[in-house]
Amino acid sequence: MHDTSYYIPAVAMAIALALKGPAVLRAWRDPLLRSVYALLALSALVFCFAAPPTITWVNHITGIPNVSAPLVYSLLSAFSASCLVLIIHWRGGPSEVTRRASRRWIAGYSVVIVACVTLFVLGHAPEERLRDLDTYYANTPFIREMIVLYLAALTFANVAMVMMCWRWALQVRGWLRAGLLVIVSGFLTNIAFDAAKLTAVGARWTGGNLDYLSTDVAPVLAAAGELICAIGFCVPMACQRFGDVWSTWATYRHLGPLWRELRPAGDHGDHAVRIAWWSPTELLVTQRESDIHDGLLSLYPYFDPEERARAYDAAVSAGSGENRARAEADATMVTVALRARAEDPEGRIVSAAADATPSATTAAGPRDLVGMSLALRRSPVVATARERVASGSREHVG
Repeated sequence: MHDTSYYIPAVAMAIALALKGPAVLRAWRDPLLRSVYALLALSALVFCFAAPPTITWVNHITGIPNVSAPLVYSLLSAFSASCLVLIIHWRGGPSEVTRRASRRWIAGYSVVIVACVTLFVLGHAPEERLRDLDTYYANTPFIREMIVLYLAALTFANVAMVMMCWRWALQVRGWLRAGLLVIVSGFLTNIAFDAAKLTAVGARWTGGNLDYLSTDVAPVLAAAGELICAIGFCVPMACQRFGDVWSTWATYRHLGPLWRELRPAGDHGDHAVRIAWWSPTELLVTQRESDIHDGLLSLYPYFDPEERARAYDAAVSAGSGENRARAEADATMVTVALRARAEDPEGRIVSAAADATPSATTAAGPRDLVGMSLALRRSPVVATARERVASGSREHVG
């Protein structure tokens, strides 16, 4: 990897941190949000401080050759712990169980961090190495143990992540499963990084030289693993959000036929409150549902329960299920009521029903507005009723 290429994912993570920051501040008590924020922050720090220019800068300002090594190893260990904690909170469960498991992982990797710093202090690494410290000091007392310790800790965390995510993926479906399988792929790539590093270090112990695995192959695997894992974590959340938006738009669109049918009945003229078309979709759906309910309330005096019962029986006879038959029956009742209202311009029926109490529900429960809207457009039962009342009106006029 080029020296400056380390900063690209660091900047990307920093942007994600800036975008996620307000949500975390608003819900700081949410352990899942805190875990996501910690993961993003540590990921950005790892890439930033693992870059050779940053390594040189840290070594220079501290005046200690290779002091960046325990710093980067500590950040990698903290990042591993944050991944495990995030999965624990994401998977959920009893709060006490998740807190206890999170504390164990945090405590364990805190010990690793302290041990890495201690071993570096006890060791002797006077010559600055920006890219090949692991192999150059592979046989140096205490520094050797520090290198093996951090690589073993990373490998253990990566294997644990693969096992946890794989078992969870077998229990779920949909986008969550897809995201977990992507995460598994990412941590398998991280295991390949660990293997490359350990192989290069082991070769030094036996007098060989496979340094290219540590200096050339391992950094590429690390960057690829980070990217794949980030995609895996984002897939379920992004796709869930997209699915929610798509579902809301679909609801808005499906309500269209019923809204247009009832719009004249619920029209409030100049006093109607309208919202802009560019408003949030949820608000548009709320407005459309409100208009529909207004229309239904204005039609209440014209509703004919017997007409609804006949339509329900016809829908069931035609093979419709209970919920669909109810929606078709309600849509039929609305169609007939609209015709009855049109034939009562003086509002005599409204006056007669002034003391009645309107209801937004049927005997079987709340009305399915989307189902009613779809029935207006597709149901043969509704079409038959519409033709019948239309022909009856023509005969009456004739």
